[in-house]
Amino acid sequence: MPLIAATPSFAELLRRHRHAARLTLEQLAEASGVSARTLSDMERGRSKGPQQRTVTALADAFALEGSDRKQLIELARDGRLRDHWTRPTGLCELPRGIDDFTGRIAELAWTRNLVHDADSTAVAHVGLITGPAGLGKTTFAIHAGNALRPDFPDGVYFIDLFGMSSSPLAADQALAPMLRALGVPDQQMPPDTAGCASLYRSLLRDKRVLVVLDNASSEEQIRPLLPGGGLGRALVTSRRLLAGLEGVRRLNLGPLPLPDTTQLLTGIMRDHRAKDSESVLTQLAQLCGGLPLAVRIIGNRLVSRPAWSAAELATRLADDERRLDQLKSGDLKIANAFQMSYEQLAPPARKVFRRLALVPGRDFDSALAAVVGEISLSDAWDVLDELIDLGLLQDGAAGRYRFHDLVRLFARERLKAEDPQDEREAIGETMRSWLLRMAITAGRWFEPAYGRPERPDPDLAELPTPEAADQWLRVNADGWLSALRTAAGEGRHSAVLDCSESLYEFADRWMHAPHWYEVFTLGAEAAAVLDDPPRRAGQLNSLAWVHLVPRDEPETALRYATEALDLATRCTSSAQIASAHHHAGAALRRLGRLDEATAAETLAAEMFKAAGDIDGYCQCLGALGTCLRDAGRHAEALEQYQELWSLLNDDRSGATPGMAAFLRPIVLSRVGECLGLLGRRAEAITELTEAISLMEQAQVPVQQARALETLASLLAEEGRPDESGRAYARAAEVFEAVGDADASRRCQELAAAAP
Repeated sequence: MPLIAATPSFAELLRRHRHAARLTLEQLAEASGVSARTLSDMERGRSKGPQQRTVTALADAFALEGSDRKQLIELARDGRLRDHWTRPTGLCELPRGIDDFTGRIAELAWTRNLVHDADSTAVAHVGLITGPAGLGKTTFAIHAGNALRPDFPDGVYFIDLFGMSSSPLAADQALAPMLRALGVPDQQMPPDTAGCASLYRSLLRDKRVLVVLDNASSEEQIRPLLPGGGLGRALVTSRRLLAGLEGVRRLNLGPLPLPDTTQLLTGIMRDHRAKDSESVLTQLAQLCGGLPLAVRIIGNRLVSRPAWSAAELATRLADDERRLDQLKSGDLKIANAFQMSYEQLAPPARKVFRRLALVPGRDFDSALAAVVGEISLSDAWDVLDELIDLGLLQDGAAGRYRFHDLVRLFARERLKAEDPQDEREAIGETMRSWLLRMAITAGRWFEPAYGRPERPDPDLAELPTPEAADQWLRVNADGWLSALRTAAGEGRHSAVLDCSESLYEFADRWMHAPHWYEVFTLGAEAAAVLDDPPRRAGQLNSLAWVHLVPRDEPETALRYATEALDLATRCTSSAQIASAHHHAGAALRRLGRLDEATAAETLAAEMFKAAGDIDGYCQCLGALGTCLRDAGRHAEALEQYQELWSLLNDDRSGATPGMAAFLRPIVLSRVGECLGLLGRRAEAITELTEAISLMEQAQVPVQQARALETLASLLAEEGRPDESGRAYARAAEVFEAVGDADASRRCQELAAAAP
């Protein structure tokens, strides 16, 4: 196994550069303007962190550029910071807090519970506060330390462990100043790290002390600095999760809620910006994404520039291309905070992080990360874990990952800066092609002519069941829809049409989704360009369905169905002729033209049956039952639905299992409705209750909500108000989930009125 080269000290690096330049100390002193004695102190390690102007002069004398120059300057900076804590006079005093600290009420209560917990185990003594860059972990820990000071008469101490620097503070370098702060003279300091750690723990056991250990880099660094029991307590902050750290209580700090973010911005600005409206400040706060660092930058910019318009700044921030550049004020820059985490990543993780900025939509899974990273799925998991550990990604439910909005913009900047344009375009095309192929494969699970692929594409994610295909299409809708739009814009008409056609049967399962009009419009346009009349007629029929179900615009639906019928007749596509009659029948029924609707559905049913399309035939039978119900012929409608129910439960009928499973709960609910209309309420309640349970399993929420409302009405008529109220309340929830606000409000009012 190859050895990893240790990072050199500033002294070692300075000596290397001088020897490489073949300069004596005197010659370097003359070239740089730095005295030979000062240079000697630096090379012997006596001066570990010279001032920046001195280091710049040395870099100029060596003619250093690029990474060599950056390394010399950063080592000097780290040395200056570390020297602050290793000076014998340092007392590790807690830094001053800020008087505009806002929010974090629950989190502060967590710290109080931590220090007051009487539990004798070590887990009660250490609080680990983690979270991504910019969330104010240090500010929170300092505020908590100051608030808890009365509980610690022996002192509250603070030390920065420089976890994000290129040379984090070693445990012994942190222990020495802490022991001095605790009153240990230098001459009594143990000679090794183990001895210092032991003495440190013994002091914390007997002293009522709170130690704030900020910016930890690793478990190894932090373990010697933790109390082992007794009176001492510790708060640790880290961007990393430090999952291997045992015996601690964990607090994952998240973004501030919008009201707290707005309050923080208002507090920073105080009376300086009375002219700015509350709505503008709320907009600014929202653009900061709940990151206190971003809020402070914006607040400081506005306070320091009174002539600036907050509204104008909000407009600048709304531009994704300019937002990160605007989030800087003096030495505060949000991108720098992200950059420190980014630099901790291994090169493969950096590449994946940058490329994930190409992913459309709010979240993604490991399979898509593997595609954009051009790595295996197992390697993608490792990289994603690394990104989560550093707070550059957030993990959610069901294996989904997402960026914070500002981190996504940072990743996009790094992608543009580090990856050539041709590579960016190539990987973007690979990703979009993969998304379209996945959507086609998933959609075809629900098409009778396809179903499960006989030979799954090894380059695609596995979709072993229709449930898996359904879930993939729903959670990745932003991705495949974006890929479909791009393909249409690039003139990839065959891919667009294939994708659109594959999603028609699935659309019935997710009929309330907002994008079906766009999907089938793109499909119709692609078919027109390809001059394929039968397939264009199919897309026009799909658009008729869109205006029947999600949009409820029967006149427009009838227009599309008529156009589809005309086109399908001219190209003698019997399947699309039958579909056009079916969609026209549904539109005519909605328009109250029941005789015409019945005639159209009867003709469609005959055509589907003659063609052996039993799925289409069953759908027409259900539509004929609905025509009878709307005509007030409830007994005939009930008989029609019951015959269809028997057909769907007959394995020899020819109906595909998927369509039968989809239609059963809908038909059963229609049976319940007709029983209710015939006054047979007890039977109706039984059938509707079973249908609603089946609908929950089949994920058909629109029909489920309607069935719940019907059930609630019948329960009220039966004198069962409590059950009726619960059914109305549940119907309101489902209507709200599918975006039907009016129906949701109506059911909420009926639920509230239930005695």
